[in-house]
Amino acid sequence: MEAAQRAQQTLGFTVFDDHNIFRKQFDAALKMNGDKLGTPEKNVIYQKVSWRDESAPPVVAKRGKLKAGDYFEPGHDGAYLETAGKDRYLIEYEPDSDLRDTEQIPLKEPGGIDAFFEREVLPHAPDAWIATDKTQIGYEISFARYFYKPTPLRTLEEIRADILDLERESEGLLQKIMGTV
Repeated sequence: MEAAQRAQQTLGFTVFDDHNIFRKQFDAALKMNGDKLGTPEKNVIYQKVSWRDESAPPVVAKRGKLKAGDYFEPGHDGAYLETAGKDRYLIEYEPDSDLRDTEQIPLKEPGGIDAFFEREVLPHAPDAWIATDKTQIGYEISFARYFYKPTPLRTLEEIRADILDLERESEGLLQKIMGTV
């Protein structure tokens, strides 16, 4: 808390439209004040002093420079290529947990997960990606569908007979309870 207050005194009350710029200046303020915070502490501060802005640029989680011989295959894994002059960078953005969603894709989907993703997800969320480390491949077996044996329903005559039997049993029961018999 004290480190955050010192950083706030250094930064002032400026409102940042770009969280990436805020993080750089916040780190610089911490360094200038001689404070060191771990990632969990920084994340708590970021969460408390910021809010969602749909028009803001995405928050960069990792940015790594690619070497001259490195090959980059674009896909749906959340890694993007950025070029600045002759330099190429691999960019990974921080996911927004409020926008996270899961899909159940048929095991025999024509074209696999990528085809489903391009057809069903990207038209609605063009900046979405697949968290390949969280992807699970399996099969769901509906036990109710395959193993449940429903009991046959009783006929109306059987139900009617049971109701009449109960009426006969309960005749005079109220008088016995009240002691008027």
